[in-house]
Amino acid sequence: MARLTSIEMPPESDSPGVSFPKEKLKTFVALALLLLSFVIVTFSLAVTHERLPDRNIYKPLPDIILDLIPVQEWALDVSEMTIMTLVGVALSVFMLHSHRWIIFRRSFLILAALYGMRAVTMFVTVLPVSSFTYYCSPRSNSSSVLEIGRRTLRLLSGFGLSINGEQIYCGDSIYSGHTVILVAAYLFIKEYSSHKFYILHWASFLGSLIGVIMVLISRGHYTIDVIIAYYVTTRIFWIYHTLANNPFLKTTQETRANYLARSWWFPIFKYMEDNVGGPLPQKYSFPWSS
Repeated sequence: MARLTSIEMPPESDSPGVSFPKEKLKTFVALALLLLSFVIVTFSLAVTHERLPDRNIYKPLPDIILDLIPVQEWALDVSEMTIMTLVGVALSVFMLHSHRWIIFRRSFLILAALYGMRAVTMFVTVLPVSSFTYYCSPRSNSSSVLEIGRRTLRLLSGFGLSINGEQIYCGDSIYSGHTVILVAAYLFIKEYSSHKFYILHWASFLGSLIGVIMVLISRGHYTIDVIIAYYVTTRIFWIYHTLANNPFLKTTQETRANYLARSWWFPIFKYMEDNVGGPLPQKYSFPWSS
């Protein structure tokens, strides 16, 4: 006879007994992890820059998209202005949501995971610079702690953006950090703003898409960098929220019933989300009123 398996559905957001504790300490722990991840990825770039293939010898790799489009140097600035706009909108959505502490915690942890993995991928494989025109600081032929520390501090001061003139080091190809932020900002805006705000959702989607296109036509990244960034960002976001919205998945350990628990970040996820009762309700309030 066929064996029936019962699946526990996530509780309704407004069901009695479903709790959504703020747990501010956990949010600050997640913020610390994000800051640590950001330091690690900038340190990785500072080291990788010294291993960059000589541009006089190694030309940009063949790329079916980039080879068809004339380079537009101004487009990278447009992409970064789009990033700042979408991040500003996302932060506004977070601040107006009644469960802002949980949302901030989730965004910090997801971005920490994404940038932590990016630090590894850019370090292990260094591709030739994708642009003929982008300025890269000359290699110093020095890997001293002092030099690497100086580069890291300079990168941190510019928040990883080229528009402020502090991003003069190259080698951060796989995968695109610009795409990570653009895609993540859209996903968070759509997830946590009211479902009635479809104009905001479409505007955020178009902004994210335009930002990614600008990265490509500026030759800021290879197409494969963008594809990998999109794939990794969406999968971590969707897996995280699937786990967070289904309490039984948070209690099920690494078994055949829950393969998602095999994710390397599951233990810290469980710590962060253990007391969250299910999908967050769409409730909004001003920060000073709660």
